[in-house]
Amino acid sequence: MWRSIAARSRQMVAREFCATQLNQVLSETRKPFHSFPKTSLSRIHRFFSHFSANSSDDSSLGFSENGDSQLDSFSIGTETNAIEVPSFEGFVGDETQMDSFVPGDAKNDMEEETQVYEIDGNKLENVLSLLQSRVDGSLESSLDAMALDLHEDFVVKVLQTPFILGENFIRFFKWAMKKPGFKVTTSVVDSLVKVICSDIRKKNAYDLWDLVKEIGQKENEVLTVDVLNELIALLSKLGKGKAAIEVFDKFGDFACVPNKETYYFTIEALCRRSSYDWAWYVCETMLDREGLPDGEQVGNIISWFCKGGKAKDAHTVYSLAEEKNKQLPRSSVNFLISSLCKKDETVKLALEMLDGFSGEARKYAIKPFSSVVSGLCRMKNVDEAKTLLLKMIAQGPPPGNAVFNSVVNGYSKAGDMDKAKEMIKLMEDRGLKPDVYTYTVVMSGYANGGQMDQACEVLSEAKEKHTKLSPVTYHTLIRGYCKIEEFDKALKLLAEMKDFGAQPNVDEYNKLIQSLCLKALDWQTAEKLLDEMKENGLYLHGITRGLIKAVKELEAEGVDSREATTEI
Repeated sequence: MWRSIAARSRQMVAREFCATQLNQVLSETRKPFHSFPKTSLSRIHRFFSHFSANSSDDSSLGFSENGDSQLDSFSIGTETNAIEVPSFEGFVGDETQMDSFVPGDAKNDMEEETQVYEIDGNKLENVLSLLQSRVDGSLESSLDAMALDLHEDFVVKVLQTPFILGENFIRFFKWAMKKPGFKVTTSVVDSLVKVICSDIRKKNAYDLWDLVKEIGQKENEVLTVDVLNELIALLSKLGKGKAAIEVFDKFGDFACVPNKETYYFTIEALCRRSSYDWAWYVCETMLDREGLPDGEQVGNIISWFCKGGKAKDAHTVYSLAEEKNKQLPRSSVNFLISSLCKKDETVKLALEMLDGFSGEARKYAIKPFSSVVSGLCRMKNVDEAKTLLLKMIAQGPPPGNAVFNSVVNGYSKAGDMDKAKEMIKLMEDRGLKPDVYTYTVVMSGYANGGQMDQACEVLSEAKEKHTKLSPVTYHTLIRGYCKIEEFDKALKLLAEMKDFGAQPNVDEYNKLIQSLCLKALDWQTAEKLLDEMKENGLYLHGITRGLIKAVKELEAEGVDSREATTEI
């Protein structure tokens, strides 16, 4: 009876100990029970089934008739492996120790699943040594002799090796594609494209494109948008726009959808070859899908189209970018405004764009504002240019001499000299000093209207404020005096030019000589001017020389005719 009671006590102690050890192991792993693999759970289930089935057997726990002596091993501080209970080490970390609980077939399956491919170092070294050398037609036969295992990892490792010619990589890849054990994957193609695109060579780029087309015809599912984008970017760097658009047109055949980078690189390649019409075709497709790239790239696209004379199309890109709240480079926006101002029909678009300037950006935007003022004046819309100038005074950027001169020139060409003088007065009130150009355009306005006295008054004012004048200033007045046939004053101005640092050029002499010959028939003065030109190292056109000779001969014939008449 007592022996039975002692046996039951020992069983209870053993069960409590096992439960304690299991809880300790689980707490050390800090993993929820449900997070373990099914295989581990099934093994634990089998273990507990086995344990419960034999729980009534004293020997299953290592107890013998002399159980009191073995019970001493359950003292506090004893390690788990000090008792003869099934180990749970495989459950907490090392799954290989649980193999004793797995049937034979399941164990073999697990070994096959966990088997890792190992690259043969010697074969890899032999392949790299072959590819790094300059090989001839024997490359493929040399590779055949190596009996290579063309696993994906092996091929990728080869393609990621530096200091190998791109053409050798392509030949190796083509050779591998013909082998039955090799499978073309996205990873392998991506590695090949990256290594070829890192070395910018035209022949390799075209060979790579031919290879990609071949892959796409056989297994287009391995081609990705990134692979094709890399190829387009390479062709762009080489300036091969036609090849780039060919890749772009193949996206549909390769079951790929162009993304923002696709459009950007294709447009870049075409603009580099000045194929702006094709580039705009690609850009229109991008705009229809509203797939704009980042702000800096949009700014580049705008600049490219402006260089190609497509400022209006560039403005379309700008408008969509504004709707999408893209942050565009300020230089690209300024370039667009300047380009729009070159044609009368797009100046209004540039004027509207100025409303987008505010704060610090507006303060330093003098160049785009000046371009718009100049464009408005060229369109003879001088009053609107003046309105913009006044807005610049009030809100910025502060206008300088160039902006005022554009408006003064616009009014002078229109013959509205009062408004021109008014702008000069406003200019002086703002602390700006009218330059020689300012006075010249005002004199030109008076001279064109035959108001030479007023023009001379402006000349006198210019002499007071500037010690050196421009040849254009005198040319304007000389032309005006020749127009009203006051040649003496024109000759006086010609002689005065040197005193104000302006050297007479061929234009002044040519204008005076022609006027003297055609209007005054004064070939003597014309000849003196011709001699003066020779002294100054200037050459007169043959037509004007012939004119002097013709007038001289004509006068001589007239004298002879009069003498003959007198004798009769």
